[in-house]
Amino acid sequence: MNHEVAVTGLGVVAPHGDEPGALFDALLQGRSAIQPVFPELPKPAAAATAAFDETRWFTKLQLAGVDRVSQLAVAAADLAMRDAGIQTGDAAPDVDPERIGVFGGCGMGGAAALEAAYRGNGRVSPLTIPAFMPNAPAAHVAMRLGVQGPVLTYSVACASSSVAIAEAAKAVQRGEVDIAIAGGSEALIVPGVVLAWQAMQTLATFQPGEAASAVRPFATDRSGFVLGEGAAFLVLESAERARRRGARSYATLAGWGLSSDATHLTKPDAPGQARALRTALRQAGLQPRDVGYCNAHGTATRIGDVVECNALAQVWGNDLDLLRVSSTKALHGHMLGAAGALEALITVLALHNRQLPPNAHCNEIDPACGLHLVTQGDTAAPALEAAISNSFAFGGTNSVLLFRRA
Repeated sequence: MNHEVAVTGLGVVAPHGDEPGALFDALLQGRSAIQPVFPELPKPAAAATAAFDETRWFTKLQLAGVDRVSQLAVAAADLAMRDAGIQTGDAAPDVDPERIGVFGGCGMGGAAALEAAYRGNGRVSPLTIPAFMPNAPAAHVAMRLGVQGPVLTYSVACASSSVAIAEAAKAVQRGEVDIAIAGGSEALIVPGVVLAWQAMQTLATFQPGEAASAVRPFATDRSGFVLGEGAAFLVLESAERARRRGARSYATLAGWGLSSDATHLTKPDAPGQARALRTALRQAGLQPRDVGYCNAHGTATRIGDVVECNALAQVWGNDLDLLRVSSTKALHGHMLGAAGALEALITVLALHNRQLPPNAHCNEIDPACGLHLVTQGDTAAPALEAAISNSFAFGGTNSVLLFRRA
């Protein structure tokens, strides 16, 4: 059995809201959700936070021991299933709960629960452990939606939810599940985590009043990323099943590539990334020139952006200028474990709408980053047929998802 994998539902809770169309419009317009946070910290900090009303999904009693990372996951997964037109539970006897799976990515788990424990002056909630464990978001999604098939969590740093989507697609393709709820969640905007990332010197620096444009992927003056928070989930099912039930298909997930650099824990490696890119193309049966858009990993770090450009150049060769590229992290921040899912969702919408989000805040492109970047005034892509989303993680894991128009 080797099913074509369709994307039939999109759900998101992100710094630009919880409606995929509005999120995509905000990105097309180059609206940044990044703003200053934690003025009490010694160094200026910025982040992209999600305006989220948890009472839409939880009662006060239900919230006990449910970290924000799990709240966001439940909301995004629920929205994705609603968008796909799939009901679960007693009201949906045609959907076997044992044939549904949850494939979740989460890099660091419940940061708010840990922060509260550390700062609690000796008073630690007995629910701290189940609140911060990285598999809690997927477990809460399963409980909320009554999923009785595989419920799996992938914790692979910045590639977590991209890997989760790839693994979900394999399960659909092989007929192991009928429906896969695949994506990820991350909620790390707490002082302790921000301090840790500042200590690593990977976060963007900025002057007062300039936080919104602090992240400048591929620019000569780039200085790093800022953290974002949120959750995004895709509903995957076989294209045949989607057709049978008359479902809308946003795109097909035609290929995916996973590789390991096996060189360094934090320094990226172009040959390793190129292996993942080639694998995704090979699985989809496409040539590089067939792919018109890349939602880049693009963290705006000095080393990372150049390495990614070199990887793309190794694979695309003379066709590199045919590939239009942007990193949307400039506008929604780096959501770490949820980044791959949010950026996959954005890539699907780019294909579906044949419009490309611009690469914001890059006034002068680094000569070492010779890419065809999407600009604010040139977002139309009327002939777009295939697009990729890159996620390259600490630990050396590389994940590439390749989508085709439905």
